[in-house]
Order: sequence, then structure tokens, then C-alpha cells
Amino acid sequence: MIGRLTGRLDHRGDDHVLLDVGGVGYIVHCSERTLTALPPLKSPVALWTELLVREDLLQLFGFLTVQERDWHRLLTSVQGIGAKGSLAILGTLGPDGVARAVALGDAAAVKAAPGVGPKIAQRVVNELQGKAPAMMMTSDTTASTDPILDTVTTPTTVPPPKSNAAQAEALSALSNLGYAPVDAARAVAQATEAGETDTAALIRAALKLLAPGE
Repeated sequence: MIGRLTGRLDHRGDDHVLLDVGGVGYIVHCSERTLTALPPLKSPVALWTELLVREDLLQLFGFLTVQERDWHRLLTSVQGIGAKGSLAILGTLGPDGVARAVALGDAAAVKAAPGVGPKIAQRVVNELQGKAPAMMMTSDTTASTDPILDTVTTPTTVPPPKSNAAQAEALSALSNLGYAPVDAARAVAQATEAGETDTAALIRAALKLLAPGE
């Protein structure tokens, strides 16, 4: 299994890049969002990867963060969503957007991805909604230092996921208060959609949604 590649960005295509890793060129398929965020050609870059193995095909898919890769794995576990469909969804929403859409049961947001129909979008929401809380509590990885290149190998243009830690802390607090993970995740996602970003504000807003009469 190839889990991560670090090398030089030698070519950028419509849906893939070519990474030179120690003189070996790897074709890595990426979402449009990831391609846009990558640094200029000849720059060092690192991508988390997922290897698709079929009888007549080997394909690598690349992601800027572990969270994005993990959502790719979940999305492709849904019947009707292949690797390209997953990249379309991630390219449209990003990992944070996917987490919020799934937590909120927002099939329309998932349907906005190219090639994703309403039935498939609803299936994504239905099958993954119970897994959204755990995904929202995982910390993201946006940069890494490679000992060989001695430099940050993911592009500095990628905006850091500032709300991830706050969402995780809010979910943990709500779980400690006895709320079901799915309900807590939905409330935190709604609070995030409303513009709340820090832990305390997320908890307050989520509590108002979960217990509006209190």
C-alpha cells in the first residue's frame, strides 16, 4: 500500500498530477479543489494517497490532508460512488463541507457535485450520517515536513481548517452532556453554518438548537 508520496510536482493535468519521487514518476489523481491548491510546477509537495487496485488497473488518488483521504474512503464505501464520484464531491464541498452536509442530512449539497444524482446523494447522507460525528472529531493535517526535502511539502495556499478543533471540542462537550453523537454533530454543523467558529460559541449555539426551550 502506498500511503503517502513526497516529491517534486512535474506535471499538472485536468484531473491528475505527476510527482517525481526519487526519479520515479507517479500519476496521482486529485480533486479539482486539491489541484487548485497545489504549488507551482517543480515545487516540492506531499500527498496522502489511496491506491485503487483492480484486475486491469492500478490508480493512485491524492489528498492534501488525512481527513480528506478518510472521507474519500467513506464516500467510496457507498454503493454507486466510485473514486471519481468521491473526488467530485470532495472537489465541490471539501472535507469540512462534506462533514457538514452529511451531519445536516443535506443531500442537496452533495447533489451539487458533478455527476451525482439525487438518489445517490440521499444514499450518501443516509449511509454516512452516523459516521459524521467521529469524522468531525478527527484532527486534520494540512502540512508536513519531509526530512529529505527539509521543507513544508504541502502548499501554503491551503487555508488551515481553523474550525476543526473547535468542532471536535464542541462535540466532545455535548457528548459529555449526554447528547447522542448524531444529534450533537447535526447541531454543531448547523452552528458552523451560521458562522460560529470558536468552541464556546459553537457549544452555546448547539445547545440552543438541541434544547431550544431551555
